[in-house]
Amino acid sequence: MHVSVRPGADRRERQLRSSFVALNSVDNPGMPLRQTVERFVELVETGRGAAALDEFYAENASMQENQSAPRIGKPALLAHETAAQASVTNMTAQCVRPFLIEGDTVVLRWTFEYVDGRGRPVQFEELAYQRWTGERIREEQFFYDPAQFKPSA
Repeated sequence: MHVSVRPGADRRERQLRSSFVALNSVDNPGMPLRQTVERFVELVETGRGAAALDEFYAENASMQENQSAPRIGKPALLAHETAAQASVTNMTAQCVRPFLIEGDTVVLRWTFEYVDGRGRPVQFEELAYQRWTGERIREEQFFYDPAQFKPSA
């Protein structure tokens, strides 16, 4: 694998970079390509969460909110996503970069803004912990503080 070294790099930096060995999905078939994760993020950020789910989740994928019981199977995941999107307006999503990829694990930090069914603006942040098999998500668990959804006093 070729690792680029910036012009003017000192001798130690060149040594470190030349000894770096990066794993990619060819070396580790459980690991998604960075471009795949970028495409997934792009779909979510452009308001196409259901399309991202349809394209990138395995048929038997599971999705879990904090410590709640997981939803299992792409049809259940799509139904939940469709209902969630229909219950709010003006949803925006932003991935806070960098995201992390290590082996078959991807961690994304998201910020969301929307208007809830009562007309109240909501902002929340979560971490999505994903386990991939190649180019498909097989497990996802979200970690967030539920207090973010309570109206301000």
